[in-house]
Amino acid sequence: MSVAKRDHACPDVTVNLRYFAAVAEAAGTRGETVELPAGTTAGDLRDALNARHGEAFARQLAVSAFLVDGVRWPGEGLPLVGLVRVDVLPPFAGG
Repeated sequence: MSVAKRDHACPDVTVNLRYFAAVAEAAGTRGETVELPAGTTAGDLRDALNARHGEAFARQLAVSAFLVDGVRWPGEGLPLVGLVRVDVLPPFAGG
C-alpha cells in the first residue's frame, strides 16, 4: 500500500495504534502497528486505515478523536515522524 512518496532523507514512520470501544470493534482489534513511508501525514494514515479496515471502521473514524503521542490531533497535514503512538477514541457518553 503506497501512502506517500518515499523521502530517502527521512526515516520511515512506525505508528503504534490503539483503538477503543466501537473503533476496536470495527477494526476487529484493540491495536496494531503499521510501517509507513517517510513523508506520511496524519491524513494519509487515516486514508490508509480506512482502506485497510473498510466502511464500518471509516464511519467510526469520522466521529472519533485522535491523540498523537498524547496530544490532540491538530489536523490532517500533521507530518508523522519516527515512532508515533496514535490513540483513536470514539465519542463517549457520560459525565
